[in-house]
Amino acid sequence: MTPPPKARCATTTAAPHTPSTPSWSPEPSSGAGPGALSAPPARTATGRPAWLRLTSAPADTAGGKLWEGAAAAERALGDLGGRRPALLGLHDTTEDGTAYRAELSARLDVPVLSATPDLHQDLDLPAGWWTDLGAALAAVAATPTDRVAVRTQYMDRAIPQFVGIPAPAAPHWTTAHADLHWANLTGPELRILDWEGWGTAPAGFDAAMLYAYSLTRPATAARVRVAFPILGSRDALAAEATVCAMLLQTVDRGDNLDLAEPLRRWAAGLRELTPKDNDPLTSDH
Repeated sequence: MTPPPKARCATTTAAPHTPSTPSWSPEPSSGAGPGALSAPPARTATGRPAWLRLTSAPADTAGGKLWEGAAAAERALGDLGGRRPALLGLHDTTEDGTAYRAELSARLDVPVLSATPDLHQDLDLPAGWWTDLGAALAAVAATPTDRVAVRTQYMDRAIPQFVGIPAPAAPHWTTAHADLHWANLTGPELRILDWEGWGTAPAGFDAAMLYAYSLTRPATAARVRVAFPILGSRDALAAEATVCAMLLQTVDRGDNLDLAEPLRRWAAGLRELTPKDNDPLTSDH
């Protein structure tokens, strides 16, 4: 019996790697995104633990930032000093108008910190974990790329609509993971997962994203601000307003409802922080 295209793609990628079971998880992994499935744990031919992920898309739309993100991150960042699971191999195939990409990555030996992007309990992470996170994000920020995670066109449209201020000009743009939430972080040993969307963003974007997903747990949110003192400054206003707008937009669609009120309070604070037209320190004139 001929296996279905997904199974053939997985088998081709796994060879000489051998999946531990032939079944597929029916649910996307955290951060997997539309059209992505996570296979059961696997091992390479040499016995190295691995994880298999399959992405599919219509053949005429396959490619682009999200499709190429993991491979581009491997080329640009490597394993990020051990903080990013290495991409061990990938394979592409197309059948019946659908493109498939299978990615084999190093399997983690530490758990993610949350089953969801936001938190349902405060975390007691050691100081070294926060130091390692700051160092890893600094290395990412210093990595040159032509990938774009946040577009000014989106900022110009979404920030006025959802935060209620004109889109602030970002004084600096840096490279960001761009999906930094608690389901993409492990502990007590730090690993950073899901690199599909990385690219340039306003400075402070990753810190703002992690802060946003911490808002239901005030103690952890406060710890994020200690770890990333750029938050609350004018240098990070564009990043904070962008993240706030992004998540308030998801609330408007019926998602992240637990974050709705904390996000609205954050937006009010950002409106207070926004410089007035006659502020000589921030005027463009």
